[in-house]
Amino acid sequence: MGSSPTRGTIMIFSTKHKLLKTINQNFFKVWTPEMSYVLGYVVADGNISIRKGRKNNPFIFNITSAEKKHLLRIKKSLKSEHKISKKLGGDSKKIYYQIQICNPEVINDLMKLGISPRKTYNLSPVEVSEKHFSDFVRGFFDGDGTVYIYKVNGTPQIKAGFGNINFSFIKDFNQHLCHNLGISLKTIHQENSKGRIRYVIDFYIDDCEKLAKFMYGNNPTLHLPRKRRIFERWKSIKRRHYIKQNYPSKVGWYLNQKVF
Repeated sequence: MGSSPTRGTIMIFSTKHKLLKTINQNFFKVWTPEMSYVLGYVVADGNISIRKGRKNNPFIFNITSAEKKHLLRIKKSLKSEHKISKKLGGDSKKIYYQIQICNPEVINDLMKLGISPRKTYNLSPVEVSEKHFSDFVRGFFDGDGTVYIYKVNGTPQIKAGFGNINFSFIKDFNQHLCHNLGISLKTIHQENSKGRIRYVIDFYIDDCEKLAKFMYGNNPTLHLPRKRRIFERWKSIKRRHYIKQNYPSKVGWYLNQKVF
């Protein structure tokens, strides 16, 4: 994950297009904390698709969230006038919210950064500015990360994790994140999620605390409050008489196949 904001200077498609709705067309051209966060969120919960029968402007960019308030924050960062609409989340019947953007300039910049159509299957390691890597991690975490507190033999534990169905991306992400946290490389496991294989890395206890400090240390504006609150709650838990040992919580990992 390097320092260049683009992968080249070749124009992927023409950006000559009449703008119907206002948006900051330069948003993905320069690395900023907000840009890096949104890019990380897009890796998790965004996509670019191709519209059939559209030759001049064939692509549409979509950002999805289960939380409308958070999508409003992202919309504000983009300085976008695009409408937030509802959609159903497949078999679950859960309501999601989305922004759909047809701006060629914005989509072109995203493609240069590695966000291609059918991103789910074609995502490569994304080149991210090291200066703003923590913002990218937080964005990816808010879209595709989990964190929760639980107990083993009466002792509180905390676990956080990241998942993605693209192995090459999660492998590269794992290396850069662990390097920045100053911890050993995490083992990548695979799990079956709704018929699809996902590659997962998990963090426990001390490593969770380092992850939280890395993501929230600069007190960022853009983040999911409900996830941050779990890390904050962990800080307030008194773990008296606790002796670090081989956590029973790790029993059961045999259910997931180790891949790296």
